[in-house]
Amino acid sequence: MISRTVVIIAGPTASGKSGLALALAERLNGEVINADSMQLYHELSVLTARPGRAALAAVPHRLYGVSSASERYSVARWRDQALIAIAETQAAGRVPIVVGGTGLYLRALMAGLAEIPEIPPEIRAAAQARFLALGGAGLHAELARQDPATAGRLNPSDRQRLIRAWEVLTATGRSLTDWLAEAPARPPPDLDFTVVVLDPPRPALYEACNGRFLAMIEAGALDEVRRLDALGLAPDRPALKALGVPELRRHLTGELALTQAVALAQQATRNYAKRQVTWFRHQLIDTSEWPITVLREPPKL
Repeated sequence: MISRTVVIIAGPTASGKSGLALALAERLNGEVINADSMQLYHELSVLTARPGRAALAAVPHRLYGVSSASERYSVARWRDQALIAIAETQAAGRVPIVVGGTGLYLRALMAGLAEIPEIPPEIRAAAQARFLALGGAGLHAELARQDPATAGRLNPSDRQRLIRAWEVLTATGRSLTDWLAEAPARPPPDLDFTVVVLDPPRPALYEACNGRFLAMIEAGALDEVRRLDALGLAPDRPALKALGVPELRRHLTGELALTQAVALAQQATRNYAKRQVTWFRHQLIDTSEWPITVLREPPKL
């Protein structure tokens, strides 16, 4: 009989999720399934700390490097592919272990997605143009006047989600928060989730963020950004917003010294980790119907 159990390992960047997922997969006869929105892009290996050759050889890994940086990879597309990967893993008699820090992906997997109507292309184009005209802070302020609940969850620098919130509001006359609060359209009726959230002490987390970025520089992050730039991507591609990419691009154009770029990237990584911690505490730990274990550090397995 196929087990219904899916293990979820969540937490901020640099908290040790991938190592724990690998150790559990080796112990439980499992397969690791990616739930990190940036590790989906095959051009971003170093800067997303994608599992290396040894990990890939040890246990099967799914949904890593499966998309081009020229594409947009939606949460709905990821959820569909994750459910397929889970079913295939279970059919092979193995345990699915879903690991990542993209909270929206994990919530979509466990709770389903609201049926937001398709946004007409002309409204999507208008939303993009409005962002370019007003900038992130300007569009965030305008969104806050009309949809304060959604604006309160978004950072003015989060271009993709700001535009998404604006186009949904414009097209439907309802806030994105209202749509997401509706009963999910496609919950997984045949799966049970066991959730582990890594929540390290803040000083240790920040030290890990700083150290990991230095290791990425040593591992060839600059060359990775050079190759990414050579693709001539549209400026709104999500891969260009990956942690470290904007700062290293500014170094490659001569705007920043490498030491400045590294320091700014480390700060951006720490800020992102802090937002992740807040999200997991309030949007997952406090609200989940599934059993959750919170760990201050990965256990020794």
